[in-house]
Amino acid sequence: MYFSVAGIKGMFLANKKIDNQVKTFITYNKGRDWRLLQAPDTDLRGDPVHCLLPYCSLHLHLKVSENPYTSGIIASKDTAPSIIVASGNIGSELSDTDISMFVSSDAGNTWRQIFEEEHSVLYLDQGGVLVAMKHTSLPIRHLWLSFDEGRSWSKYSFTSIPLFVDGVLGEPGEETLIMTVFGHFSHRSEWQLVKVDYKSIFDRRCAEEDYRPWQLHSQGEACIMGAKRIYKKRKSERKCMQGKYAGAMESEPCVCTEADFDCDYGYERHSNGQCLPAFWFNPSSLSKDCSLGQSYLNSTGYRKVVSNNCTDGVREQYTAKPQKCPGKAPRGLRIVTADGKLTAEQGHNVTLMVQLEEGDVQRTLIQVDFGDGIAVSYVNLSSMEDGIKHVYQNVGIFRVTVQVDNSLGSDSAVLYLHVTCPLEHVHLSLPFVTTKNKEVNATAVLWPSQVGTLTYVWWYGNNTEPLITLEGSISFRFTSEGMNTITVQVSAGNAILQDTKTIAVYEEFRSLRLSFSPNLDDYNPDIPEWRRDIGRVIKKSLVEATGVPGQHILVAVLPGLPTTAELFVLPYQDPAGENKRSTDDLEQISELLIHTLNQNSVHFELKPGVRVLVHAAHLTAAPLVDLTPTHSGSAMLMLLSVVFVGLAVFVIYKFKRKIPGINVYAQMQNEKEQEMISPVSHSESRPNVPQTELRRPGQLIDEKVESQLIGK
Repeated sequence: MYFSVAGIKGMFLANKKIDNQVKTFITYNKGRDWRLLQAPDTDLRGDPVHCLLPYCSLHLHLKVSENPYTSGIIASKDTAPSIIVASGNIGSELSDTDISMFVSSDAGNTWRQIFEEEHSVLYLDQGGVLVAMKHTSLPIRHLWLSFDEGRSWSKYSFTSIPLFVDGVLGEPGEETLIMTVFGHFSHRSEWQLVKVDYKSIFDRRCAEEDYRPWQLHSQGEACIMGAKRIYKKRKSERKCMQGKYAGAMESEPCVCTEADFDCDYGYERHSNGQCLPAFWFNPSSLSKDCSLGQSYLNSTGYRKVVSNNCTDGVREQYTAKPQKCPGKAPRGLRIVTADGKLTAEQGHNVTLMVQLEEGDVQRTLIQVDFGDGIAVSYVNLSSMEDGIKHVYQNVGIFRVTVQVDNSLGSDSAVLYLHVTCPLEHVHLSLPFVTTKNKEVNATAVLWPSQVGTLTYVWWYGNNTEPLITLEGSISFRFTSEGMNTITVQVSAGNAILQDTKTIAVYEEFRSLRLSFSPNLDDYNPDIPEWRRDIGRVIKKSLVEATGVPGQHILVAVLPGLPTTAELFVLPYQDPAGENKRSTDDLEQISELLIHTLNQNSVHFELKPGVRVLVHAAHLTAAPLVDLTPTHSGSAMLMLLSVVFVGLAVFVIYKFKRKIPGINVYAQMQNEKEQEMISPVSHSESRPNVPQTELRRPGQLIDEKVESQLIGK
């Protein structure tokens, strides 16, 4: 925290933390030199104060009030440049305890203690009168006045009834001797305004003989900011009204000395007082923007403090000198983006900045290759001050190279720029139902398909730790039955999108292809939301027509035309693990569903007047029970019979119709996904289970199969 002393250019007070101790420092040359404040020689009672610099000094609170009705902890005034009033303490550091009020009447060179408690101080009569009012939560009726810059104080009563003071305000004007006190007589009373006029105290205005000259100085040094300034101050024994302030009496410039100069940019002051280059600064870099035959200002390491008015002396010695530009080979070449990032967006301008530490830039050839087959050339760096704009039409990582050449040498630099486009949608593609312990493939399909460098984060099953990959596909197995959730997050630049799907895992299930009356195709918009809603309606119709519990049925409407769907018959079991359906149960449920579908008993109203029938297209099973040597001979004969029947059916139907396999599709329940174009083919995105693994002889029976009701 710092405080600018009013009326004295270049004078500041600042609190600085040193070794965990906050100390107050003062400067007279705009921060060029700082020193601690000398504590008063005596206290308020006249007893000596033993305070030796630098171990002990005066420390001040530098807070200025933002409320116009209350004074701050420190105050100064333009018309009284030598008077500073502040609260603080004496010791090794600034403290919030043992706070007293101090005043300086010689611009901070010496200080006096005026009160042992905090007071608000107001300047009247251009600083000729100081008014102090105690900071207290109790009602008061007195205030203190000083006519000699705080050396002595007189007690005055400003109200007959004690007042809780909320603030004090001085009247505007150059000759004001009026102040207003804001407060209330009790906590329940309204505000009271007490106006105090001190004009009656003075019987005359000050004349010329009532003033004496006072020279501004710093510990005896009269040259402050390169000038000697002498002010008019009213003699302490004269009690007259100052009126309009006369201002500075005289000002004359001083001869420049080393104290009038601060270290230039890139230089720092060492213990011997000299300004030497900082470790990070290269003085020769000052000439990088000039060409052979031109000149530049070569810094001496010093610059005159801003607003300093000194003349002659060492001014010429410390002032920067014109110097001929040397011919230099390019060195320290860099290429960066204007925003400092290593990414750019496809189809948008990216601004590249070429920077050179040193070199003859006016006679330099710059060649920039953007890495996408486009390159440009410039004759000097000055033509590239605003940067080089370029638009990348494709995504990817591009190697941007820049080559700088002049007659004395060359330099080059490389930047690897990642060009991306916004990732709009992510769709997780995986089977809707799978077999326990069977490998499952999951693919993250993106829109657009090419967006640049991506990171994929996967969660599946009961895994609490994610799997992080750079590829958009993974394979995994589920070892337990039930519904499992798979989530993928795709990170593209600052954007992260995710999709979640649910997959049913069972040792055995049945799959049946469904078809519909042709009128459904007329209303099929082929979007995920529509397919999800139709699947829900079909399931409801099947449950109503057959009485099979809904937990056994999953329906997925497939993309494309003509409209088709996949019906899955699942061996649902309750949470307790009981009442799990057997293989025979699944067979009977499947036969019941086929029979009902073939009887045209499953239908739904798409809209008024539009009735859609649901048919069974084909039925298969997944998986076939594994037969090992431990099975009985009858089981082996059954297997052979399955094979023969399968071959016979294949021969009969080969030329009559195409027998579709089981197509299992990914679709998340309760999702609101957008339709996307997958980079893989239908055969790749819809894994088929071989018929030899899934089909049973009974499932090839047409609509003549007799069935019985199960589960109801």
